[in-house]
Amino acid sequence: MTARPQDFEPRGHEQDSPLSVSQLNWYIKNLLEKSLPSLWAEGEISDLSRPSSGHIYFTLKDDRSQIRAVIWRSTAQQLRFKLQEGLSVVCKGAIEVYPPRGSYQLIINQVQPKGIGPLQLAFQQLHAKLASQGLFAAERKQPLPKYPRRIGFVT
Repeated sequence: MTARPQDFEPRGHEQDSPLSVSQLNWYIKNLLEKSLPSLWAEGEISDLSRPSSGHIYFTLKDDRSQIRAVIWRSTAQQLRFKLQEGLSVVCKGAIEVYPPRGSYQLIINQVQPKGIGPLQLAFQQLHAKLASQGLFAAERKQPLPKYPRRIGFVT
């Protein structure tokens, strides 16, 4: 049976009484989920995924940080607008910690659009600027060699 935070007194301050990784993650789960049962967060949608389950998964981010987010199918079916990459939103939800991985995410139960996000807007402006300079024109593109000598991979 996995030890949960309520099963032990907080310890770990001393070398001779360390917490196990499982205990630490359950303790963090207990602290976060009890102290943040409901919150509002604002950010821009990125890495949007809509699997066949009907749930919606994405990253909510700003210019300095990000958090994984999920909207369960029952909530997703009630949305009155379509979520899309780069959309700035305000979300209401709760933090959920998954102790086996030591990860957390925002479980969203309400979402309101705010418009295009600042990161998406900056991307669109840069794209428009480069396009106006002709950098995306077909005549500027070079054909790929049949057998390339070097390959670069950028993620």
